[in-house]
Amino acid sequence: MSIFEQRESEIRGYCRVYPVVFDTASNARQKDDQGNEYIDFFAGAGVLNFGHNNERMKRAVIEYIERDGVTHHLDMHSTAKQTFMESFTKTILEPRGMPHKMQFMGPTGTNAVEAALKIARRATGRTDIVSFTHGFHGMTLGALACTANQAFRGAAGVPLTHVSHFPFGADKHTSDNPLSDGKEVIEQLRALYRDGSSGFLPPAAFLVETIQAEGGVNVADKKWLQDLQALAREVGALLILDDIQAGCGRTGSFFSFDDYDIDPDVICLAKGLGGWGTPIAMNLVKPEVDKHWNPGEHTGTFRGQALSFVAGNEAIAYFEDENFLQGVRDKGETMLKKVSPLENKFAKVQVRGKGMMLGVDVGSGENAKKIVTECFADGLLVAACGSGGRVVKLIPPLTIPEEDLEAGLETFVRHAEKVMEAAA
Repeated sequence: MSIFEQRESEIRGYCRVYPVVFDTASNARQKDDQGNEYIDFFAGAGVLNFGHNNERMKRAVIEYIERDGVTHHLDMHSTAKQTFMESFTKTILEPRGMPHKMQFMGPTGTNAVEAALKIARRATGRTDIVSFTHGFHGMTLGALACTANQAFRGAAGVPLTHVSHFPFGADKHTSDNPLSDGKEVIEQLRALYRDGSSGFLPPAAFLVETIQAEGGVNVADKKWLQDLQALAREVGALLILDDIQAGCGRTGSFFSFDDYDIDPDVICLAKGLGGWGTPIAMNLVKPEVDKHWNPGEHTGTFRGQALSFVAGNEAIAYFEDENFLQGVRDKGETMLKKVSPLENKFAKVQVRGKGMMLGVDVGSGENAKKIVTECFADGLLVAACGSGGRVVKLIPPLTIPEEDLEAGLETFVRHAEKVMEAAA
């Protein structure tokens, strides 16, 4: 019996899907302690957008450590933080005309969501939040209340209150997410908020993902998201955009909503923001909202993780080169072209996504589990998500070499076809 089985908590999850001991990794490949190699289409659940041990980031981090750069400073100023903030402002915010302040908190996505919920409630003086079916926002109690998955919610042990869930407006009809056009829901909410006898009060905020990554790779309809923002403005609520997994270049632009013509009040970022896998979370908050904070009201011991700023600064540099983003879009097209024929071949299969985030709905969790297991045995890491774990999610590093991308796609398609043929 291994030390993991002897001593690690029963809560462990991914190690049960991939039951090996990983040892080394480079870009889109990992090796276990037996020398077996795997192409990584999981990328740390979206953390490793720039691959394992990215050379540019590794070099920057090593140089910073060797010169005795400050590694921990809470929210004190440091040159590492200064450089990161200046780069982010110049490369990401200013070209978009975004005045947002940067708030750093504990280095997880769920902490970013918690902070967003707090400031929304403070700024509006309201209590309730509206989130959406199939949404995933984290495991701490406030974020978990906004998460729809009952398996996760059931572990809370206390009531998860002050959140209402309404149907998510996906960009096309799916069995996993049965609403293809959420306009009617928004109109119903508008009518309810206007009716003083409806019993419905406007919320502090609407919390939404452009792409529901853990929820099954459901992509929001552009008009629906614009209508949601309009409703928020009408009723004095904030629009919080959770871009924790779909952001940082995953869809072929820095933000997943760059082509949606919306202007969120708060944007939650984490995962790929640190570039090298180093932990960081950051909220972008409009100044008129941010002014409602008092110093120290939301803290976190590791909100000043300098190595994350150093590696994250190198990540930002990728977005100074439009060729990089064009390469992401091109690779996304390669993925879609290779995987889409499954949708035509098998009635139960649906392919959806954007850029280098694809979800392949294979009709059941049993089918998805078999595909994940067989791909792993054949040297490919993929994971399942969505209702009942029925969607296989493909999120390779954005920097994956073409030959690894092609090899991984061929492996996935081969095993997906085999499993779906057996299930027919």
